[in-house]
This record gives sequence, C-alpha cells and structure tokens, in this order.
Amino acid sequence: MNWGDFLIIMGVCIATMLASRVLPVFLLKGRELPGRLSEALGYIPPAAFAALVANDLFSAPLLAGDLWPTAIGWIAAVPVVIVAVKFRSLLWCTVTGVLIYGLLLVLFP
Repeated sequence: MNWGDFLIIMGVCIATMLASRVLPVFLLKGRELPGRLSEALGYIPPAAFAALVANDLFSAPLLAGDLWPTAIGWIAAVPVVIVAVKFRSLLWCTVTGVLIYGLLLVLFP
C-alpha cells in the first residue's frame, strides 16, 4: 500500500468517526428526546462500567495465574458494590474502586 492509498483510507476513517460523533449533536441540538429514548441512553454509562469491571474480574489469564491478583479485584469490588447501593453514583463507585484497589496493591504487593 502506498502513501496515497493510506491517506485516502485514513481520511475516510476520520470523516466517518467525526460524522458519527458530531452530526448527532448538531442534528439534535435544541430538541427534546422522547422519554423512553432518554431513559435508555441513561443506562449506557452503568452498562459500560459493569462491562469493564466484569472483564477485569473474569479475565482468563488472571484466573489461570496466581490467586492474589484475582483476589485483589474481588476484594476491591465488595466496597464498590456497597457504595453503589448506598449512593447510586458512578463517580463514587469509580473513586472507591480505584482507591481500594490501589491501597491493596500498596499494602500487599
């Protein structure tokens, strides 16, 4: 592949990504979304967060290796669940998980 082909492919990719991210913002500006759509869009951040956490907790190489790295994630997940039930805030869940996980890595290397 020469540079001309590469630049054409790169330009098409950039235009597609830009259009898919920017056009909806401009097309929906000032409009009220239907209630059900708005509710459905509200589930995206918690679902993405849960998918990332589940991917880390159930990682096959991690489960096949030493028990302690796997246990750190599961131990850190317990306070996160408690914070999620009590505060229902994605921000506080993230902060709690990072702090507990970091603390466990520092205290028990």
